[in-house]
Amino acid sequence: MDIKEAINERHSVRQYKDIPIDPETVAKLRALITECNEESGLKFQLITNDPDCFNVFFAHYGMNFRNAVNYVALVGKKDKPDLEEKCGFFGEKIVLETQMMGLNTCWVAGTYSKKKSKVNIQDDEKLVCIIAIGYGENQGRAHKSKPVEKLCKVDLNTAPDWFKEGVDAALKAPTAINQQKFVITLEGAEAKIISKGGAMTKIDLGIVKYNFAAASGHEVK
Repeated sequence: MDIKEAINERHSVRQYKDIPIDPETVAKLRALITECNEESGLKFQLITNDPDCFNVFFAHYGMNFRNAVNYVALVGKKDKPDLEEKCGFFGEKIVLETQMMGLNTCWVAGTYSKKKSKVNIQDDEKLVCIIAIGYGENQGRAHKSKPVEKLCKVDLNTAPDWFKEGVDAALKAPTAINQQKFVITLEGAEAKIISKGGAMTKIDLGIVKYNFAAASGHEVK
């Protein structure tokens, strides 16, 4: 599976099989997280076998989490510029690499317990959100997307192929409650994605930018 296939096949999964992640895959995940932390200056952490983190009311009522005991905690310095966006960007890198390892994931912003979790957070750090990881009982379902015309202000008939590929991947990116509050434009030969603002949209912006960049091979402003 390559990155474009991972983007197409990755969907949110909340029900996991009651089996541990194999040690070799855990080692690969830890190496990936170390790589992301070194590149970004963030403090992501892999936590395994922690059933208490999701042992909260809303994780069972409405969200239907089951056997969610492994997760990546997206942690960074409180004063780090664009902390939420960077967590979204590098978190999505982990999500897609994890998909290629044969695992499933779910972005989780509120239906977990920070106090019960095993995450190590210093006074000058913030836990932005977490990503549940495990072997899914299913592969999830594709989310509905807004019409491309509402999310992209470029005539795709005349746009370069790399831009079209980036747009397609951006529309498949997960966003909080599937809100898709972003707009994609093309300034000269450079793509730009801006947020419309609102709850969780800074994280969403990072996620969308990663999908666009990974699929298109071009950086995004």
